[in-house]
Amino acid sequence: MSDQVFPDVVLRTRRLVLRALLDEDVDAIVAAVSDPLTQRWLPLPDPYSREDAMSWVREQAPAVRTGGRGLTRAIDWDGALAGVIDLKRTDWRRRETEIGYWAAPTFRGQGVMSEATVALSRWVLTEAAFERVVLRIATGNQASTRVAEKAGFTYEGTARNAGIVHAGRLDLAIYSLIPDDLRS
Repeated sequence: MSDQVFPDVVLRTRRLVLRALLDEDVDAIVAAVSDPLTQRWLPLPDPYSREDAMSWVREQAPAVRTGGRGLTRAIDWDGALAGVIDLKRTDWRRRETEIGYWAAPTFRGQGVMSEATVALSRWVLTEAAFERVVLRIATGNQASTRVAEKAGFTYEGTARNAGIVHAGRLDLAIYSLIPDDLRS
């Protein structure tokens, strides 16, 4: 275990609880990740099996946290899995991390992901004392672009041919949030 790890924190917003993944989330994860829109923008296994979800919940997500590489949180809205948000590609020396997320289809368009992104980004910049949070968004993914903008992230530019999805390579829009953004 790394000595630089995120705590197994539970974050609460007005409507949401960001918590660790549970075995009870597995079926909802499979359904959401199997959705064609989720599959379009994320390079996840296709088909996505119950075994994939169980491995992620029980082994992969906990190992990312205990290895110091990030933190995965279920987005719980009234006991339902509304999506997942995570910190990844964490650089402890530079105090920089990236946020990734996906929303379950029935929760899209309700501000869930913006609310979760605000909660996690503010927590990592304040409580965890990080200096930079990054979002890398496929340039055609308008919903994720809206999340970045609503969450107060600043567009920095486009990394050409930097992303990989099932359809091939694509450009990624880079957004960031730093502590000074929270003060202005």
